[in-house]
Amino acid sequence: MNYLVTGGKGQLGKEVVKLLKEKNMKFTAYDASELDITNKEQVYTILNSDTPDVVLHCAAYTAVDKAEDEGREKNWAVNVEGTRNVAEACKTIEAKLVFISTDYVFDGTYMGEYSETMETNPKNEYGKAKLAGEDIITQLLEKYYIIRTSWVFGEFGNNFVYTMEKLASERNTLTIVNDQIGRPTWTRTLAKFMIHLVEKNQPYGVYHLSNEGQTSWYGFAKEILKDKNIVLKPVTSEEFPQKAYRPKHSVMNLEKARNTGFNILEWTEALTSFKKEDSNE
Repeated sequence: MNYLVTGGKGQLGKEVVKLLKEKNMKFTAYDASELDITNKEQVYTILNSDTPDVVLHCAAYTAVDKAEDEGREKNWAVNVEGTRNVAEACKTIEAKLVFISTDYVFDGTYMGEYSETMETNPKNEYGKAKLAGEDIITQLLEKYYIIRTSWVFGEFGNNFVYTMEKLASERNTLTIVNDQIGRPTWTRTLAKFMIHLVEKNQPYGVYHLSNEGQTSWYGFAKEILKDKNIVLKPVTSEEFPQKAYRPKHSVMNLEKARNTGFNILEWTEALTSFKKEDSNE
């Protein structure tokens, strides 16, 4: 099995590359400077040259707030047209495509757990673009895995864990939103699931994947900083306004992922494992 990774220098892409190396799997990985997915000709040239069996599509524009205004065009160019280019190239060479999507395809007004078949209703530009990317894939391809995830953290790149640790080193008190509920996701868990679906020949389609359990951003921060001498103050979303709409209750159902035989760590356990690994490197 020959893999190709887009966005190979991003937060998830680096984690995927690390995992593929550990498993001694055949792959090529490209960052944006080597493979600009918005350049259709370049995408076709590279994929036709490498002829991967599977494309792990980690390249994405993830600046959620910037996507509302200054980054709106780039958000659409990368997450929609870029995804179209990759999907069309995959169709040409008959490669499987693994695409990473988001919980932001839902509006967060449902108080239960969102299943893969529930109606989508994105309220921010990032969510709208990722859903448009999903739609392109489902229309063009038969051999695809769409994985919706949420609250991603990991070793590489900027994320909530590193942000909290940095702020805690600079301040005595932090205010954290306490009325947005979701499931944190370790990039390691996500990367393993991507490979798991392919290796185990699971049915194609849409899957939800994060770590088990649920919390608020306040609860997440409290766990991250539990060994630090710092005061955390819970606030409402209204007290901490952001450009992009954030779903209030963004908990996705993991039953379909569990039924593939994949072992999903509880989020606090994943966080502990991550911090242990991070301190050893």
